[in-house]
Amino acid sequence: MHIPPLLTDVVIIFSLAIVVLFVCHRLRLPAVVGFLFTGIFVGPFGAGLIKDMHDVEILAEIGVVLLLFTIGIEFSLEKLLKIRKPVLIGGPLQVFITFTASYFIAREFGQAVNNSIFIGFLVALSSTAIVIKLFQDKAEIDTPQGSTALGVLIFQDIIVVPMILITPLLGGASGSVGESLLILLGKAAAIILLVIVSIKYIVPKLLYQIARTRNNELFLLSVVVLCFGVAWLTSLAGLSLALGAFLAGLIISESEYSHHALGNILPFRDVFTTFFFISIGMMLDVRFLIEHVAIISAIVLGSILLKAFIAGFATLLLGFSLRTAILAGLALAQIGEFSFILSRVGSEHGIFGDVINQGFLAVAVLTMALTPFIMALGPRLADLVLKLPLPSKLVSGMSPAPANLMEKLEDHLVIIGYGIIGRNVARAACLAGVPYIIIEMNPDTVRSERAKGEPIFYGDATYESVLHITHIEKARVVVVAINDPTATRRITSRVRRMNPACHMIVRSRYLQEMAPLHKLGANEVIPEEYETAVEIFARVLAKYLVSKDEIDKLVTEVRADEYEMFRSRSRPEPIASETELHLHDIDISAFRVEPDSSLINKTLAEINFRRLYGVTIVAIRRNWEVLSNPGADSRIYPEDVLFMLGAPEKITEAIQTCATLIDEQKK
Repeated sequence: MHIPPLLTDVVIIFSLAIVVLFVCHRLRLPAVVGFLFTGIFVGPFGAGLIKDMHDVEILAEIGVVLLLFTIGIEFSLEKLLKIRKPVLIGGPLQVFITFTASYFIAREFGQAVNNSIFIGFLVALSSTAIVIKLFQDKAEIDTPQGSTALGVLIFQDIIVVPMILITPLLGGASGSVGESLLILLGKAAAIILLVIVSIKYIVPKLLYQIARTRNNELFLLSVVVLCFGVAWLTSLAGLSLALGAFLAGLIISESEYSHHALGNILPFRDVFTTFFFISIGMMLDVRFLIEHVAIISAIVLGSILLKAFIAGFATLLLGFSLRTAILAGLALAQIGEFSFILSRVGSEHGIFGDVINQGFLAVAVLTMALTPFIMALGPRLADLVLKLPLPSKLVSGMSPAPANLMEKLEDHLVIIGYGIIGRNVARAACLAGVPYIIIEMNPDTVRSERAKGEPIFYGDATYESVLHITHIEKARVVVVAINDPTATRRITSRVRRMNPACHMIVRSRYLQEMAPLHKLGANEVIPEEYETAVEIFARVLAKYLVSKDEIDKLVTEVRADEYEMFRSRSRPEPIASETELHLHDIDISAFRVEPDSSLINKTLAEINFRRLYGVTIVAIRRNWEVLSNPGADSRIYPEDVLFMLGAPEKITEAIQTCATLIDEQKK
């Protein structure tokens, strides 16, 4: 049987990646570094285990598309408008200043004009994939430094297209760049119009109909087609696949199904972005690096310092604080993945020779590998710089740094499932003023309840990305109230892993599910069948005049031993009660005194319910106080609640007589 070479390569890559990632975890190194080292080892310049890099590069490109797609989903058009300054001002400033500085440095070292321009192009770009992945891992994509870096990277992904169009001219080819740019702008405008129309009118309605089928495979395929379809359209227009994927994500982000779509895509994204980072490592020629280690190290250091300073300076010009500028500058200090694409175009047109091209690859890969460590050192470096005697305007910025783009809930209630139980829990939380958020899988319910103002989201809570939108890490209480036992177990496990401190209450249909759910981290498991039994037996005993404290004691014992009393075949000891009296023809009912009632200001002796109706008033509740066994001189006031003991038909007669008197007074 013939085994495809790609399958062999995939098995080798993933097997080694597992080992390397385990070692990196032990050494507390970022996963990105592990992937890069895996690529160096398996690549043609390492052990040579992977011969055909082309297939790996295709898988890597899919990874970049999925990464930008998930970024677009997590973002939104509203958030994009909020970072328009980094996109429209910060991005051009960073690219232009970096390009200019790199051009003059290259000229100083004797490079020709066309080579110097091309070097400026390469150095100006940063790595969208690595920077966004690291910000996402640290949950800092919504911070000022994260949003600023993202805005600059979005501009870089756009500006790389004109750079690719200009590169052939630098190699001596002829053509009309101006005409190409005009055509490109026309296509880009058409795609942006399509995106806006899709966000407003097409995609939300389409996803609503698909979600109503409750078919997860259909939903997943629809999301994947949308992602790659828009990426394909942008590629046809001459724009990058990554930019198209980002726009596709933006289209979905404006619908209520964005979080569920994200949960479906994340596993595929993580797999394919692994290929991207490994493919970068495969490009590095270790022998070349060792032979030229001194000069490459100097270029790496100079490149990082130059890019960090310029990106930080551009951030300061936007009005951000010095701390934000340092963190954003260090995040953008590497050379990006689109520089590899650009370098390939330059090599095809004879701009770079093999030696210079390999030197560039070594520098780019090393700057990428160092990025996780540089970003990790960023906060400490910022703290050290801020200890210097600097002007207050430089430290605080010309305008205050914006808060996180998404408001963070804290100490709140998360309700998973919006059936009868979920609705009642939400209603109680609303009445008590407890902040809460709901996850529900029924699209009709989500749409109708959202229209009523409920904080409800569509999504499958078995995905961590869906749980993240509820800020589960900060929740105090989590209630899981869904019917699916398998999903309940998965949700319980994930919630406990994401928030070890929360109090988790899980609804279960059957008693045998209690022990597994407790093992997975549930604090309380409420089995539906036995809670119904508890409620019934409590009401039964109350009718037989078993005292309330005895009933409460029994209910507590039943729950404490996990309902073992109900499952036991042995006959339990009888509890103390007055059941031998069999007072089944006597009832106790409550009656609220209305503000216009004829009973107001009268004493119990004056109304004389006992003589008129054979009913005795055994207690009066006034505000929060209960007057038990009131005397004959006790007066009745508005809003009092009278507790009457007597035969059910006599109590009904007394209440109806009072209601009739009120109606006659109104007339």
